[in-house]
Amino acid sequence: MRRAVRVAAVAAVAVPMVLSGTSALGSAAGPGDERARAKNVILLIADGMGTTHVDAARQRLAGSNGKLNMERMPNYGSVSTYSVDKNSNKPVTVPDSAATATAWSSGVKTYNGAIGKDAYGKDLVTIMEQAKQAGLRTGNVSTAEITDATPAAPMAHAANRQCQGPTTSGCQPGEANIAHQVARNGTADVIFGGGMRRFEPDDQAAFQKQGYAVLGNFGDRSLPVDQGAQTASTQRVPDRTDLQSIPAGTKKVVGLFNRGNLTVEKSKALAPASVEAKEPTLPDMTSKAIQLLSAPEYGKGEGRGDKRGFFLQVESALVDKRSHANDAGQTLTEMEYFDRAVKTAQDFANSPAGRGTLVIVSADHECAGFNIIGKDSFTNAEAANPPGNVDSSNTANNSTPRRESGANTLDPRRSTGIINGTGAGAKNPGNFAPATFRTADDPKNVSDGDPEASLWMTYVSGNHTGANVPIFSQGPGSELLDGRIDQTAIYDVMAGALKGTKQR
Repeated sequence: MRRAVRVAAVAAVAVPMVLSGTSALGSAAGPGDERARAKNVILLIADGMGTTHVDAARQRLAGSNGKLNMERMPNYGSVSTYSVDKNSNKPVTVPDSAATATAWSSGVKTYNGAIGKDAYGKDLVTIMEQAKQAGLRTGNVSTAEITDATPAAPMAHAANRQCQGPTTSGCQPGEANIAHQVARNGTADVIFGGGMRRFEPDDQAAFQKQGYAVLGNFGDRSLPVDQGAQTASTQRVPDRTDLQSIPAGTKKVVGLFNRGNLTVEKSKALAPASVEAKEPTLPDMTSKAIQLLSAPEYGKGEGRGDKRGFFLQVESALVDKRSHANDAGQTLTEMEYFDRAVKTAQDFANSPAGRGTLVIVSADHECAGFNIIGKDSFTNAEAANPPGNVDSSNTANNSTPRRESGANTLDPRRSTGIINGTGAGAKNPGNFAPATFRTADDPKNVSDGDPEASLWMTYVSGNHTGANVPIFSQGPGSELLDGRIDQTAIYDVMAGALKGTKQR
């Protein structure tokens, strides 16, 4: 494991690494070299997004010859995402979000389920903690519960990602749950996401004691603590209006816009009058976070305006959660809104106010083996038998067990038509058929669910895969993310590029 030796040393070198402008890759920036130095870093993660998620979203939104916003970035690479076994450095091919988020947050591989800890259970110093220590502003935005693995990893430490709160279920003896940690450690100045059910009134009081503005209300103070006693009737969840009403000068704020994960955008569009439709979108939260984090700060006694840099992590969690569900329609809509959030970050980075901003777009892992198949074709999951493997022209090319070339036929019990179409295909819960979607290249009279739609989508499974994920980037140090890299290199580049306004 190429980061093994750094596990013990990371805490000692954390802050100097952020301030020095030197990358663990060994070739980022030396003293006086501003080429790879960044004032701000915005890391955008689409949980579960593989290369095919990007390809499908491009065809859906921009057409085969078009580009998503993320694809307009100058640098592109491929990221390996494997984790390791607990108490070892043995690679595990298929990771979870806890291990991968810890890897890019700390530069250290760990086991599936670990939050901010190495494979041996030791706490790691994360890039968000380092940025905070260096005097930078920090933010964390997610469409998941804010205590979920990806948003939790840069600002908490837990042996088991299930230790979310409000109870100690899933926690080690004596270990504070993630909600308690987040409410008390002050690691992120701006926190937007879901998961109010994980927090209680004492957590709200802890936030407020540190100077946070808390949107909504975490519940009834008279109810028992740490027992999950708060309900939808005792907690008040804020909405988009509350987000938009945050004063421009607010330095610390937490807004949890759903008791669980935020609502998928496709559902909001189908029920525009619902309470859920009033939730902010990922672009909404990203825009407000950038606005607050980039606002002018005044140096003590200096009497002049001064801007500190910031580190912001943004996650589109529902790309993964809807890929698990094999719902291509919801997945593609979440990809659309994620790409809009990317555009929000790009617009800031390309503006005078955002000069010196490193923007990175990637994923923690691929989910479900998202695939684009040929129009009018079918998947192995729909077939009566796997494809034939007999080569009659050269028997040396045959495989075992032997299957004749005509073996691959559609099984009417497993495929009753397009899964998002009309008729039996839409009504059969056991249907393995693909879903079809119109693209920017299709005629206007073609709709989602039509056989004539040119984008045919299917899945390999309902779980994560070990496939590499894409990475797009722009700004100082982004050239180091070109080509094939490991996920820990994302940390290296961020730590090597990010700088504070004061040297220690």
